[in-house]
Amino acid sequence: MAREKKRRSGRRSPLAAAALIGAGLMITGGVYAGASAAFAATEPASVTAAVSTEDGQKLFQANCATCHGMNLQGTATGPSLYGVGELAVEFQMSTGRMPLQMQGPQAPQKHPQFSEEQIKNVAAWVQSVAPGPTYPEEKILDGKGDVAHGAELFRINCAMCHNVAGAGGALTEGKYAPGLMKTSALHMYAAMVTGPQNMPVFGNMNLSAEDKRDIISALLFQQNATQVGGMDLGSLGPVSEGLFIWIFGIGALVAITVWITAKSN
Repeated sequence: MAREKKRRSGRRSPLAAAALIGAGLMITGGVYAGASAAFAATEPASVTAAVSTEDGQKLFQANCATCHGMNLQGTATGPSLYGVGELAVEFQMSTGRMPLQMQGPQAPQKHPQFSEEQIKNVAAWVQSVAPGPTYPEEKILDGKGDVAHGAELFRINCAMCHNVAGAGGALTEGKYAPGLMKTSALHMYAAMVTGPQNMPVFGNMNLSAEDKRDIISALLFQQNATQVGGMDLGSLGPVSEGLFIWIFGIGALVAITVWITAKSN
């Protein structure tokens, strides 16, 4: 009788009830979290991939038509966009070069004004009205091309402006070739295909798709490479190296000479 009474009192313990409620909540929460993760892994991809040419047209007319015209025909202050394609639009807007803040020797790169979705919408509308170069196959951007061959092609075709290390360089009349150490693979390809600013267009007659893949692979390799020589000094070659030696090397010699003279006196 005492044993039965003890068993009954154990079942009515508030700690046991709290433990059961806690376990139930943990199991329910785990199941819900797992289901939510599975749903998020499958559904949003199709939502984010969708573009709206209608929204893109509205954004273009509100922000770009002043310079490029309501129908992409161009104006006195902006070129026509016939044939530039969605690749050029994505490049110019994603790098913040467009919309242009002010007239100058060239459009500087800055933080983009629009979201990725808005940029895709504008690019899709331009492509639907006046088709041009479009996005490449994923293979072109995978960074698995021939790095040695790509580095050779880069030295022959690009290094005279962008520097052999991709650090960028000055051009004439206040223009410049930007550094490539933070440029994405897509924007490397877009620059070669669309020829923004002062850059020439490299068509398949100049550089094949595989050549472009090799150049992109070489630049991606350079971005992740370790500087085995120590400080790269901006990768500007003899300019920065000579300045470093002049300031610190000759400065040290002058300081030592002054110290020796003062000590002898």
